[in-house]
Amino acid sequence: MPYVLGKDGTVVKEAFVVATMVELRRQVRSGDVWVEGSYKYSSLDSLLVPADSFDKADLGVGAEYSSYIKARIQDMKSIFEAIDEDAEEFSKLKKKDNRLHPERLENDVPEGAPKLSIELYSMLPRVTLSEMLFEVNKWTGFVQDFTHMSSRQRPTKKDEPAIMAALSAMGLNIGLQKMSECSDDVTYMGLSTMANWRLYEDTLKRAQATLVNYQHHLPLARNWGDGTTSSSDGMRVICGVRSLLASHNPHYGSAQGVTMYRHTSDEYSAFYVNVINTNIRDAVHVIDGVLHHESELEIEKHFTDTAGYTEQIFGLSHLLGFMFAPRIRDIADSILYLIPGIHVAQCLTDVAFRSINTKIIEENYDDVLRIAYSIKTGYVSCDMVMSRLGSYSRQNSVARALKEMGRIEKTIFLLKYMSNESLRREILVGLNKGEAMNGLARALFFGKSGNLREKDLQDQLQRASCLNILLNVVVIWNTVYLSRAIEHKRQTTGLDESMLKHISPLNWNHIQLYGKYYFNEASSLENDQYRDLRLPEPESPEEER
Repeated sequence: MPYVLGKDGTVVKEAFVVATMVELRRQVRSGDVWVEGSYKYSSLDSLLVPADSFDKADLGVGAEYSSYIKARIQDMKSIFEAIDEDAEEFSKLKKKDNRLHPERLENDVPEGAPKLSIELYSMLPRVTLSEMLFEVNKWTGFVQDFTHMSSRQRPTKKDEPAIMAALSAMGLNIGLQKMSECSDDVTYMGLSTMANWRLYEDTLKRAQATLVNYQHHLPLARNWGDGTTSSSDGMRVICGVRSLLASHNPHYGSAQGVTMYRHTSDEYSAFYVNVINTNIRDAVHVIDGVLHHESELEIEKHFTDTAGYTEQIFGLSHLLGFMFAPRIRDIADSILYLIPGIHVAQCLTDVAFRSINTKIIEENYDDVLRIAYSIKTGYVSCDMVMSRLGSYSRQNSVARALKEMGRIEKTIFLLKYMSNESLRREILVGLNKGEAMNGLARALFFGKSGNLREKDLQDQLQRASCLNILLNVVVIWNTVYLSRAIEHKRQTTGLDESMLKHISPLNWNHIQLYGKYYFNEASSLENDQYRDLRLPEPESPEEER
């Protein structure tokens, strides 16, 4: 105020105008004030469902702030009570600097698991990728999901080989022209027609969901999980042409590229993929994959690495009803927070806690719930909302409230993570599955040295989605034939059932990926037929003597 007053105590008009404009600029940049008709400075409210048409009860928290904060206080108190009960064990995590350091996990894979995996895979028939596609299609019928973009008609039997060839051309990244040259069963025009009219976003998602659902119901997959946990990880791909999303990242060298961000379930199914900029945090794409995958999976817990986490994602995940569990780098440096009025566990009194600003949560609680509801119902993507909140040069009140809510969830999670070895191991196993899936993806995406040559995002996403289809085809085929190999071993030499959770369906050494491609259904098996396992030949009497 002194800056706008003259010596006589009256307001100086010019100074008042400048002060007003400076403050207005700050408010516009924070999003608390918006400009009607502007794209960059429009209201966040315009992205969300109308305020009078969203149901608070449809979210995973209390409809009112009082019930929400009461539940969070109770959860935080419960954590501290559990820590007090096991104070001696928990105090081992602390070092001289009074920071919490979880113990390093030891390898818990039994010595016999790798040997069993090699033995089982040695029984699997050698097969080409095209034979896999025909066989898995007989089991699942996923090719029928590729309806025509215009007529909505399902493909005929005559169309199916060309659709599989187009999927292979895109998913292997060899392109339609090269595929037509490598196969006598398809033509470039036929492949182009299928790629343009049948391999579009909606059909690719439906086919992916069909394959994921089939894997979900296979008995062997139950040894790996029940479809309630998942992980997400990015696979960087060099982009050989200028593209909107392609950018340079010193961590990956000098070449520009994009990231295929993939969600993998605990049953080894790839249920969501997106193409994103390499230099933005993966976190803004985590929630869309968990919520909008169109399969039967009901994800209750999701794992990421450090790049996939922000405090706001912690807050949103809780509101949307699933647990967010990232593996955070330098976790000992993470800041812990405390809701005012809660007493810290006795063994943690020397650990620094900061206070949660509950006032800003209370003031913006309804707006935060509206954001969560808009994302859950698909009215707006989490990517769009979080990008808008992050684009403000100054954080607005809703963003700060969501961040404070996330700090509550992060603190509860970190205390659980530090004190619970089984949770740390579950996160490690989940992330390892996603990284192993990316290993298979790189093996399949070998065309053009694994580089993208497409400029448009839709073309890049088409390749990534076709790759996801091929990943799920390989996983299903391997799971079915591993089941047969396991049953044979049960009936002959016996089997330690506890080993099965350590067997992965992501091996590809028995698959022929290169050479000629045959898309002739005449050579495929009947619906109720399976290929013979490659069993070791019995020893002759002379050899026994």
